Amino acid sequence: MNTDTTKYIADKLKNKRVMNGLTQLQLAKKADMNPNAYAKIERGERRANTDTLEKICRALKVKSSDILPF
Repeated sequence: MNTDTTKYIADKLKNKRVMNGLTQLQLAKKADMNPNAYAKIERGERRANTDTLEKICRALKVKSSDILPF
């Protein structure tokens, strides 16, 4: 599952989360999602659909263009 794009997004999410001083658990709660599901996305083990990415971006207060490679 760890394609280049998936890895890129996972790395960006982790970087933005750390820059915001949030744990994975805190971000998952802000995004109203399961903490294990978020952790898998951040490790590149799971792809997030557009709805999930939108929730994560809102929780991080970033634009999708800050996360997506295109």
